[in-house]
Amino acid sequence: MLDDKILWSRIQLGDHNALKVLFDLHYKSMCSYALQFTRNMLDAEDLVQNEYVKLWIRRNELNIHTSVKSYLYKSVYHAYLQKNRKDKKNDKLLDSLKYEAMSYLLEEDNSELTLKTERIREIVNTLPERCKEILLLSKKEGYKNREIAEKLGISIKTVESQIRIAFKKIRDGIGDGNLHLFLLFRALEKIK
Repeated sequence: MLDDKILWSRIQLGDHNALKVLFDLHYKSMCSYALQFTRNMLDAEDLVQNEYVKLWIRRNELNIHTSVKSYLYKSVYHAYLQKNRKDKKNDKLLDSLKYEAMSYLLEEDNSELTLKTERIREIVNTLPERCKEILLLSKKEGYKNREIAEKLGISIKTVESQIRIAFKKIRDGIGDGNLHLFLLFRALEKIK
């Protein structure tokens, strides 16, 4: 069994096998560690795998003074913090969009809003079943794309594609290039 220092030396020389040995040695325990923060195994695995990829890419730039294992654990923790900050920033953006949508409501005639909302509901009900299910899970139930993919046993790309298709059909159907989120949420409230 090779220790981390020898593995790190070999990794710096471009030895793929040494990286695989290091990966096999610490991957499961690092995922368990990351799971404490992410509370989702797929997110934990993503964090850990990304840190191994970064380690490989930056192997010639890094000067690790602790053990490689310690370095990786710290990297996973810092990557989680960075992702968490980014998610919070995205939440603020979503709040801003919701506020903008509310402002839009105050400006537009209520009867026109009711007609648009009803039209969106009709369009959503005509979407293919899987497309409709994905849209409702995302926008009505609040699932993240990764959670939808996991729940339905499909890829994240499929989820993203189906949401894009749904939005396009809704925009085209209401004849408004700007799909206001508030209208969408309002329309989805009554759909089962």
